[in-house]
Amino acid sequence: MDYIEVFKALSNETRLNILKWLKEPEKYFPGSGAHIPKGEEFAGGVCVGDIQEMAGVSQSTTSHYLNILLKANLLETARFGQWSYYRRNETFIQQLTESLKTEI
Repeated sequence: MDYIEVFKALSNETRLNILKWLKEPEKYFPGSGAHIPKGEEFAGGVCVGDIQEMAGVSQSTTSHYLNILLKANLLETARFGQWSYYRRNETFIQQLTESLKTEI
């Protein structure tokens, strides 16, 4: 586990907020998932445009922030046509929590 990468990703308020918002996507992004084709599933996934709107930053900044969170393994992504969706990587976040309890 690369703690430095994780803590760097979490050191920005907007990136931290993105993780918080994605913890409860139905609360912060109601109606998200409109571009996911019927029969496909990515539960809890939110479109980049919706995240950008909530964050109030440019599309390029949003993409950069999402890539940092993805590189730190805090997010998962799926693409449906031209639409990219992101959600929290709950498995990794749980492992991180347990690792922090025992190692730090």
